[in-house]
Amino acid sequence: MLRFFNTLSRQIEEFHPLEEGKVRMYICGPTVWNFAHIGNFRTFVFGDVLRRYLKFKGYTVTHAFNLTDIDDRIINEAAARNISIDEFTAPYIQYFWEDFDALGNERPEVTPRATHHIAEMIDIISKLLENGHAYESDGSIYYRITAFPDYGKLSKINFSGNRDGGSERIDTDKYDKEDARDFALWKLVGPEDEPGWDAPFGRGRPGWHIECSAMAMKYLGETFDLHAGGMDLQFPHHENEIAQSEGATGKQFAKYWLHSEFLKIDDVTMSKSKGNFFTFRDLRDQGYSALAIRYLLLSVPTRKQLNFTFEGLQGAESTVERLRNFRSLVSDARVSEGSSDAVAGIVAKALADFEASMDDDFNTAAALAAIHDMVREINTVLAADGLRSEDQSTVLDAIAKFDSVLGIFGTADETSLDAEIEALVEERQEARRNRDFARSDEIRDLLAEKGIILEDTKDGVRWKRK
Repeated sequence: MLRFFNTLSRQIEEFHPLEEGKVRMYICGPTVWNFAHIGNFRTFVFGDVLRRYLKFKGYTVTHAFNLTDIDDRIINEAAARNISIDEFTAPYIQYFWEDFDALGNERPEVTPRATHHIAEMIDIISKLLENGHAYESDGSIYYRITAFPDYGKLSKINFSGNRDGGSERIDTDKYDKEDARDFALWKLVGPEDEPGWDAPFGRGRPGWHIECSAMAMKYLGETFDLHAGGMDLQFPHHENEIAQSEGATGKQFAKYWLHSEFLKIDDVTMSKSKGNFFTFRDLRDQGYSALAIRYLLLSVPTRKQLNFTFEGLQGAESTVERLRNFRSLVSDARVSEGSSDAVAGIVAKALADFEASMDDDFNTAAALAAIHDMVREINTVLAADGLRSEDQSTVLDAIAKFDSVLGIFGTADETSLDAEIEALVEERQEARRNRDFARSDEIRDLLAEKGIILEDTKDGVRWKRK
């Protein structure tokens, strides 16, 4: 039985979806004003493992994952370049999906953009105005915190004091509010050339929080199963989502809430504001594989902080290489007919331990340990030429099951391509040793056509993809 920590209740709970056999889940996606860093991708990789594991357990999953393309930073940057919001965000949306795909994530079923859902936001705000959960002040619309007694039930923050419930991200403008904690639902815009949309309550643009409520409820319904995101979104963003959604519908917004802990670098939280971050492309350009980056990001359970180090990334690189080599060894092994009870037992235990670990609050570290235990024991069998034909299929099927959740073995095509590249690199080195520079240059050009860059280092020649 799948059990995990529900932020809303602060307890480990058994998972029971609202509709048997089906799961509706929403995960907060990126704000497309720049490249996403690997701290962001830790949450997105967790979201991918979450959806994959739910499918592994037999559920049909509808996964909504938004793109925030209305934001003060986006508006300011677009204005500075004298281009539209769409023109500014288009390349960053493309870059994001390129990085998302390269890291082995499955595309969600629904990927809505905020700018395409203004009508739904206006509808929710209108309901909140009608029932007294919102009010107008100087042309902007604010959510009235005092109208929602349960405010704070997710973050468990004590709001007895006069704490601002807004966010510096979207509420930097200083308008008159009834309560310092009230947050903007709709912000009055100034000149006609400033980005804005017409609404019954005046021309303006939405606040950050209302965007996710509108998109989540449009595609998943007024109440759905799972809402997830980074720990930094728990307050105020997710808290405000609950207040405005439940204030508009009178129904529970999401049944379960999951939050991914921070990724740190040198024990300091990675963020763009601190300047201590790496993008996926930064690491790829240094020669690290997407598979190793993915492995590192999911190697620590999502509710534990992960401290990023290059030593850890190098270790992940070596680990995924061993996993890929293991699959190749099993696949290419010369086997005789038959099967082994010992191998069947090793695989059965690994699968059982893997599922038990994932059922236990998505304990990816323990799940990976189950895989590595199987690899070690099957390698011993291979060394003794003890693998039989049925064993070979059993092991490869288990690898496919593990990989359907974690995505860390890579594809067979990637493995064969890397082996081809390694062979060409070695052939080039041999040509250089033999002073056959014509062949060396020919191989270098061939690798360049394949998008491979060679680098001479103190440890020898390394290659990376462009």
